[in-house]
Amino acid sequence: MSETALITEIERFALNDGPGIRTTVFFKGCNLKCSWCHNPETLSLRQDLHYYADKCIRCYKCVYACPCKAQKRINNEHRYFRNLCVRCGKCAEICYAGAMAVSGKKMTVDDVMAELVQDKSYYHASGGGITLSGGEVLCQMEFAEKLTDACHREGIQVGIETNLSYPWDSIKGFIGKLDLVMCDIKIMDSTEHKKWIGAGNEMILDNVSHLDECNIPYIVRTPLIPGASDSDRNIKGIAEFLSGLRGRDLKYYELLNYNPLGASKYESLDKKNQFKDDRPLPVKRLNELKAIAESYGIDVRIA
Repeated sequence: MSETALITEIERFALNDGPGIRTTVFFKGCNLKCSWCHNPETLSLRQDLHYYADKCIRCYKCVYACPCKAQKRINNEHRYFRNLCVRCGKCAEICYAGAMAVSGKKMTVDDVMAELVQDKSYYHASGGGITLSGGEVLCQMEFAEKLTDACHREGIQVGIETNLSYPWDSIKGFIGKLDLVMCDIKIMDSTEHKKWIGAGNEMILDNVSHLDECNIPYIVRTPLIPGASDSDRNIKGIAEFLSGLRGRDLKYYELLNYNPLGASKYESLDKKNQFKDDRPLPVKRLNELKAIAESYGIDVRIA
């Protein structure tokens, strides 16, 4: 099994990644390419280097630290040439202002567990635990399984946020160890799914059907992305699909309002943000979509 994983962040006292008080571990790497991803730093399975130009204090220490001359001083201004960068992170190590920052840190299971166990009493008191998120956790599944086993030895419950876009036979052993699965059905029409996400949704829908037979509590989520997934037709299609499942372990269907907070990350990575001008849906529209889904006899929540 993999001895280390690339982790972008460990967020303590998370309240929106499952029930109770939780610590969320963000894994790096994803096998899908959602056009609206609000964690673009988690997409690559390599370390990424962020440049926050507004934080630069022009000390130019990075210019001398960079071994590939990607950092330059030109006309008394700092310039970062991403095309020359090898992502070694030496500039970030000496950038006290935080203008240069690395996403992705190699961690062992023991490294991660040292942080997770600090709040064990809060997990137990609140009915919470650990949530494995990303990116896509299944991209580093061997490590995630090892971490899950370590959590269970400490009496800590483990949930996962996943796109379920892997062959079922390759993931069912790991899925069977989890205490909660939070999975996405983003777009019901496979052609539209491929347009916005880069792959069809047939495997995902099949896997949700398999999950429904596993006797594991699960939550299905749809991020409401303006112009992509927020149509009446899309929510009807997903709700109809869910209503046709056995559904005994489906805790609820969750509609996630659009989150525009990843904009600064796109800028820092010099990536195009297709949805930079969009805003969260108004409450009235959220309630309309909730009512549509509820008409299929399923429990629906808004987040």
